[in-house]
Amino acid sequence: MLRTNLSFLSFTETLFAQQLNEREVALEVFPKGTAILRRGALSRKVFVVKSGITKCFFSEENGKDYIVEFLAEGEIIGEIEAIKGIACLCNIEAITEVQAYSLSVGYFKNLLTQNPAFNQLLLEEMAERIINTSSRSSAQQLYTLEQGLKKLLAFQERQQTVISKGNMASYLGITLRSLNRALKNISE
Repeated sequence: MLRTNLSFLSFTETLFAQQLNEREVALEVFPKGTAILRRGALSRKVFVVKSGITKCFFSEENGKDYIVEFLAEGEIIGEIEAIKGIACLCNIEAITEVQAYSLSVGYFKNLLTQNPAFNQLLLEEMAERIINTSSRSSAQQLYTLEQGLKKLLAFQERQQTVISKGNMASYLGITLRSLNRALKNISE
């Protein structure tokens, strides 16, 4: 539910620390509720989350959001768009204050071609995302809403953070009304 990648974070922190005069990697702060990337917009940066929690989501034409994933420490954002040279595929928003390392797209592409360790980390990250997406998709098909909600509530408790009902509903792909009904069923 909350994706992290401490290996990627460690690698990025080393890049940041080893810079001399050039600032190919910068540290940026995004207050809670701030958009980091917006669907359809062009981004000139790729981000690696240093701290905080973001949500990756789609806003549909009917006004509803669907949260694909919660991303935290070490997760990379905007890499697919940089590789493909396309506009942002989804929205990324800070749900807590977020500190993130930003890499220019040019520097990111240079790392892809010149740094095998970076390339390996990125391949592993993308493989992990495919596995997680497949697992989540099958779980949503095979288990009841209440079971998914229990997992989400347990996750929230483990992380000692509060996820709004709106974000819970968006993550589960249901309406707020359905979420409230499920919460009531669990409490009974």
